[in-house]
Amino acid sequence: MSKLLTMRQAIADLVPDGASVALGLQMEQMIPFAAGHEIVRQKKKSLTLIGPISDILFDQLIGAGCVDKVIAAWVGNVMMGSAYNFRRAVEQDGMKVFNMTNFTVALALQAGAMGVPFFPTRTALGSDTTKGNHFYYQIFSPFEGKESLWAVRALTPDVTIVHVQRADREGNAHCWGNFGVMIEGIRAAQRVIVVAEEIVEPEVIASDPNRTVIPGFLVNAVVECPHGAHPSPVQGYYKRDDAFFRQYHEQTKTKPDTEAWLTRWVYDLADRQAYMNQLGACRVDGLGVKQHAYAAQADFGY
Repeated sequence: MSKLLTMRQAIADLVPDGASVALGLQMEQMIPFAAGHEIVRQKKKSLTLIGPISDILFDQLIGAGCVDKVIAAWVGNVMMGSAYNFRRAVEQDGMKVFNMTNFTVALALQAGAMGVPFFPTRTALGSDTTKGNHFYYQIFSPFEGKESLWAVRALTPDVTIVHVQRADREGNAHCWGNFGVMIEGIRAAQRVIVVAEEIVEPEVIASDPNRTVIPGFLVNAVVECPHGAHPSPVQGYYKRDDAFFRQYHEQTKTKPDTEAWLTRWVYDLADRQAYMNQLGACRVDGLGVKQHAYAAQADFGY
C-alpha cells in the first residue's frame, strides 16, 4: 500500500477517538495546523494532546471539543499570551492538564523512544512542576549515595504528526531549522504522519542523506500539503503570519466567538486549498521568502 494519502485519509485511518497525539513538536515553527483542522472536521473525541510549546493549535482542538487531557509545558498564544479555550476548559470544565517543562517533555519522549519506562534527571528538583504529577517519581542514585533524582515517566504517543519541508512517497523526509523534540516524538510514537510542503523524488532525498532526519521505515502516512503549517513558519517556504495570531486572539474570547471562528476557518472549508483561497493570494504572497539564505553545497563524492 502506498504511504501517500490525503489528509482526510491519514487522519481517518491513523487518529482514532481516544488517541494520544503529539503535535507542535518543533516549538513555534512547522506546527501541523492543517492536520489539526482535519482532526476538528472529523470531530475526533477524547484525545490526549502531547507537546512542548503548543501555541494556538491545542487551543483550537480544545475549543472544538476534541480533547480530554493535555500533557504539555505551555499552552497559549505565544505572541499574545492567553489561550481562551484552554483557560475555559481548565477553569470551568476541569480538563486534566499534566504540567511538564520543555526539557522533561523531551526526556519523556526520549525514554519512550528508547523503550525504557523512565529517564532519570536532576531537572525540576525544587520545582512545583512535579507536585501531584504522576509523570515524576523520586528515586535515588544507586551509584552516588543518597542523591535524589526525578524519574520522568516515558511518553509513547499513539500518533505523532509533524510538518516538514519535503519528503518522498515512502516518508523519508528532509527537515531543517529548529527540530525541537520532533525526532524524539517520532521515534517514541506507535504511528507517524509526515505532512510535507512538497513530495519529491527519492533521488532528491538521497542527494543529501544527512538532512534525512526522518527515515521512511518509521512513517505510516505521508501527506503533501503546501502551507499546511500556516500561520506558523516553515523555513525556506514562508514566514510566520503574525497578524493571524493577533486576529485569532481577538476572535476567540468567548465560546460563541470560537464557534464562529471554527465555522469560518475549519468547518466550512473542505481542505487546505479552500483555506488558502480564503486567506487570499495577496496575503499568501506576502508571507513568501523575501531573502534567501542557502546552505553551502556539500559534496558526498569520493
